[in-house]
Amino acid sequence: MNSTRAWFVWGISVLAYLAAVTQRTTFGVAGLEATARFEATASILSVFTVVQLLVYAALQIPVGVLVDRFGPRLLIAAGAALMVGGQLQLAAADSVGAGILGRSLVGAGDALTFISVLRLLPAWFSGRSIPVLTQWTGIIGQLGQIASAVPFAFVLHRFGWSTAFVSAASLSVLILVLTLVFVRNRPAGVPRPVLLPLRQSATSLAEAWRQPGTRLGMWTHFTIQFPGTVFILMWGFPYLVSAEGLESSWASALMTLFVVVAIICGPWLGSWVGRHPLRRSTMVLLIAAAMASAWLAVLLYPGPAPMWLLALLVAVLAIGGPGSMIGFDFARTYNPGHRLGTATGIVNVGGFIASLISMYLIGVVLDILNARGFSGGDLYALESFRIALAVQLLVMAVGVVGILRTRARVRARMADDGLKLPSLRQAIARERQRKQSERGVRQAVRQEQGASGSREGTDAG
Repeated sequence: MNSTRAWFVWGISVLAYLAAVTQRTTFGVAGLEATARFEATASILSVFTVVQLLVYAALQIPVGVLVDRFGPRLLIAAGAALMVGGQLQLAAADSVGAGILGRSLVGAGDALTFISVLRLLPAWFSGRSIPVLTQWTGIIGQLGQIASAVPFAFVLHRFGWSTAFVSAASLSVLILVLTLVFVRNRPAGVPRPVLLPLRQSATSLAEAWRQPGTRLGMWTHFTIQFPGTVFILMWGFPYLVSAEGLESSWASALMTLFVVVAIICGPWLGSWVGRHPLRRSTMVLLIAAAMASAWLAVLLYPGPAPMWLLALLVAVLAIGGPGSMIGFDFARTYNPGHRLGTATGIVNVGGFIASLISMYLIGVVLDILNARGFSGGDLYALESFRIALAVQLLVMAVGVVGILRTRARVRARMADDGLKLPSLRQAIARERQRKQSERGVRQAVRQEQGASGSREGTDAG
């Protein structure tokens, strides 16, 4: 564990997740082309991504059970194969039904990947590095959004629909080969865990759900993951280009900013969680408040929002990605290892259920406003988008209520076990004492090294 081989296995698995995110987000930058290709309304267009996410969310718990039973290597490879088939299907599709079938296959392959990659971490690594590596897994994976927003978008606009989606499929072919050749479920010499009978798998699922820490992780993921997903995966690009009037290049730049901010914030959040595990839910609530405030500022701004405000919105939404990874840390710390995949699947359902609800409702609201002649019949008018995007605030409010209720149950169970949550003042004092202790240790080491150097010089003389 924690060996060079462990880092290599993790690197290949993270590359698999990066490819999955690329396949997941390709349709987001092809929204305008899809509208023309399939002659689709806004609600029909949203069905493509809603069905994709519905398949993804529906498979999370079964995938969690399967990864506990069969290991992550097989599931990562199967996910890559499904995404190859889905993107090739979409490349040839010329009807709504055929296109939805392709996105469904992509959603199924995507569903097999992320949980499997996270399941590799406790098998290959130990210690406080796991929360940080969990963040880096999410961060590096989100580079797939850049792959879809820049090179894929370039191929799409330059060479056309079919060529772009075939090129995306080729990336998952590479992942399939690399996974089968290099990824292993555990280090050499570590015995294979005893497989639980299927009846016991159902029991583990029920036990994971009854654990309030698992549900707290699910509501965490539900609340702060979906705003960024909705923006990147479906409505962000049409909103920026058609409603806010940005050039496609500037919209792509903002999509890239999303990933850059997530990369910067992720390691810090992972380190913070490792130092303050009892303050994780407070951080989640602060992130939710920041995202709601940013959306309100943009939606209430008179006229098209200035670039700095749109950049601020994108930056705040980006924090929700690494922030939602805290939900998986809840699953890890409140569940034993034999049901970790199952608990992770429950957590991962949350954000994508919120995403598909929001995506579909936004499309429905846009179509209703267009049918009633709102904003002169312009489907993607700024005023229409303002009303439609406000739906997200209602979904976020539901998530905040879920966090507060489950957090109270978690803390009640901690109290029953004799664990008292320290006050914020006590937590700050402990952190200050820890830093002072670390500085004292470093100073003592430097003094010892200096004294050792002096003794060596005297001996040499």
